[in-house]
Amino acid sequence: MAESTYLEAIRQGLFEEMERDPNVLCLGEDIGAYGGAFKVTEGLQARFGERRVIDTPLSEAAIVGAAAGAAHMGLRPVCEMQFIDFISCAYDMLTNYVATARYRAFLPCPMVVRGPSGGYVRGGPFHSQNPEAAFLHTPGLKIVYPATASDAKGLLKAAIRDDDCVLFFEHKYLYRRIKEELPPGDHVVPIGKARLAREGRDLSIITYAATVWKALEAAEQLEREDGLSVEVLDLRSLLPMDDEAIVATVKKTNRVLIVHEDTVTGGVAGEITARINDLAFEWLDAPVKRVAAHDVPLPYAPQLEDFVLPQTGDIVRAARWLAAY
Repeated sequence: MAESTYLEAIRQGLFEEMERDPNVLCLGEDIGAYGGAFKVTEGLQARFGERRVIDTPLSEAAIVGAAAGAAHMGLRPVCEMQFIDFISCAYDMLTNYVATARYRAFLPCPMVVRGPSGGYVRGGPFHSQNPEAAFLHTPGLKIVYPATASDAKGLLKAAIRDDDCVLFFEHKYLYRRIKEELPPGDHVVPIGKARLAREGRDLSIITYAATVWKALEAAEQLEREDGLSVEVLDLRSLLPMDDEAIVATVKKTNRVLIVHEDTVTGGVAGEITARINDLAFEWLDAPVKRVAAHDVPLPYAPQLEDFVLPQTGDIVRAARWLAAY
C-alpha cells in the first residue's frame, strides 16, 4: 500500500465520510472549484457537486452560523477556515451559540471546524497561530490536533460522526512532510484518547501536533548522548483530555516536560500541569517544566521565528535539567 501524506489522509477522511453519509457537506472559502488554499478539498466538488461542497463568502462568522443551522436540521457540515487564525472572527458564534446549543435547547450541533494551524513555515503573525487554548475552557466544544497521517484521518472521521462541535486543527507544516501507510478499512480514532508515541522510563514529554516530532528527535538525541530513556505522549485530543494516560506516564517516569508550540502564558501546558498536581503530585520527583513559544506574535523572519518557537535543542536542554534535578 502506498504511503499517504498528512494532507492526503485528511482528504481521504472527507471523501470516505461524504461517500458513507449523504448528510455530510463541506463549506468554506475557495474549497470548491479551487480545491482549498492548501488543496485539501481538491476533487470533492467534482465528485459530490456544488450543493455538498459550497464556496462561501469571506465571513467566518457566517460560515459557522450557517453550519450550525444546517447541523440543527440533521446535516453534518464540515467548515474550513482558510487559515485557522481567522477562527477568531467566529469566536462569538462558536462560544456563545454553538457550544451552548445542547445545554440551552437540547439541540445537537454535529459539525466540524477545521483548518491549517501552526508555524515553522515562515507565515508571519496572521498565518501561523495556534488558537487551541482560546477554546479550551469552553464547555460544549471538543478539540483535536493530530500529529500523524493516520490520526489525522481517523480523528477527522470521528469528529464528523460526533454529535457535538469539534474543532479540528491541522498543522500545515506537517501537510506534505509526514507520510505513512494508512490502516485499511474504516479507520476511526476515538476522541479523548492519547497515543504513546515512544516508550521510556526516565522522563516523560507530553506534547501534541508538530512538536511531537521535535520531542521524538530530542528523545533520540538524549538517548544517544546522555543514555536517557524518554517517553513521548502524543495527546491528540485536547478537549476532552486523556487524564488516565497523563497520570500513567507520570507514575512511570516521575519527571514531566510539557512541550507545545502555542505561547507559554495561558497555553495548554498550564492546564496539564494543574491536572498533574491534582491527580499525580505524589509521584513527581521534579517540578513539571514547560517548553513553549515566547509570548510574542510570531515573526516572519526565519531566524526570529526559529528563536520564538520551540526547537529540538530547547527540548533537549529542558530535559537534561529535569533529569539532573
